[in-house]
Amino acid sequence: MRIARLIALILVLGAASAAPTSVGAISFKVDSIAQWGKFPRFCMNVYRWGEEFFNGFDSTYVNKTHTYFDVKFNSQSWSNVYNFELPEGKSIRIVSEPATTAGFSVSYLALTMSYDKNISGYFGGPKRTRKNFRFGFNCSLLAVEYYNIHNDGDTHITRFGDSSSPEKMKLDFKGIDTHTQGFDAYVFLNQKKYSQAAAFNYGRYQIRSAGSFFVGLSYFHNSYDFDFSGLPEPMRAQLPNWWNNYSYHVNTDNYCFRLGYGYNWVLNRHLLIGVSESPVLGLQYGHITGNSKPSSASLANRLALSFVWNNGHWFAGIIGRADQGLIYNKKQAYINSDLSFTCSVGYRFNLWKVKY
Repeated sequence: MRIARLIALILVLGAASAAPTSVGAISFKVDSIAQWGKFPRFCMNVYRWGEEFFNGFDSTYVNKTHTYFDVKFNSQSWSNVYNFELPEGKSIRIVSEPATTAGFSVSYLALTMSYDKNISGYFGGPKRTRKNFRFGFNCSLLAVEYYNIHNDGDTHITRFGDSSSPEKMKLDFKGIDTHTQGFDAYVFLNQKKYSQAAAFNYGRYQIRSAGSFFVGLSYFHNSYDFDFSGLPEPMRAQLPNWWNNYSYHVNTDNYCFRLGYGYNWVLNRHLLIGVSESPVLGLQYGHITGNSKPSSASLANRLALSFVWNNGHWFAGIIGRADQGLIYNKKQAYINSDLSFTCSVGYRFNLWKVKY
């Protein structure tokens, strides 16, 4: 995304007031603005430096779309899976009903307006909305992502009992309230040749196959509450005796490093496959049922896969994501998985003529 252009626009508004009165017709081309005076010239030099530093690329591998606007139709479906590995070979698996939304968005540079509606109820899924919100911006060098995921019901226990031969079932389970929110910021080490935006944001064209390692920081807050007190007595008897009131709770802050690698395969001038894999390692602080200490290791993983089709101004894509987190001690292990698929069909355009 052209973040540098937005910053430059703010600087230009201030520069306009300092421009000499002898300037005739106002032009917002970079070279014209630079001729307004010392301060406008300084602003444009900063803009040129920022554009090259954050958005510079090798044109034999990556190219711009040469458009400022796009409009696209989106449909997203997601589900959550929760696994417990407990003492004496016991295990529990809880699966949420898939939730699906459909809507559209209109974007200009880094600004996006969108509308979507939960349509799961029309296809037998959950009628009330579960929150799965993601936001991010991406330039050649840097990516920042924010996510907010909330689930408070519409789940089923599909496995309960001995891990070697657990009882298979589909038991409605309402005693769940989970919430995760956080952000990641990371830089690409081969940003000139690899574009994550080409695979996951439709904001670039990847011309030749290339990949890049990336490194950054991650913070996220986990709040998980599982209340099993409503289960039948034979099932409650198999739960750990340190789960007070047959409940499992997590309330932690996680401070981590994110290390990963992304690669884009260019099949031809229309088709692209992108993959991104990154472990997230660090420390977590807070309360976890079964932990005697307030701090422990934090482990997570982010996996994303995309299939992108470009044909002139038209584009389409399917993006799949699998985010997993592990909470582990000598007594028990808990793994949560957030799985999502997003399908998009869109059109890029300009409202005015752009000089390439």
